[in-house]
Amino acid sequence: MSKNDSKCRFLTVLEAAEYLGLKRSTLDHYRWIGGGPKYRKHGGRVFYTKEDLDAWSSARQYQDTATRIAT
Repeated sequence: MSKNDSKCRFLTVLEAAEYLGLKRSTLDHYRWIGGGPKYRKHGGRVFYTKEDLDAWSSARQYQDTATRIAT
């Protein structure tokens, strides 16, 4: 089973960045300053779940750029 298999519960930082359409450095930056998706640490490694990535993305859905009213 590959890591990208739908049965794999955890995504690496690279896989999570690709899933969100971000660069790894952007995701690393969000993790450092705060405001990024929830993550888990197993030892020294960082992992994400698709559910947490989807929730983070959904919280950033807006009606328009003028008012930035969350939908």
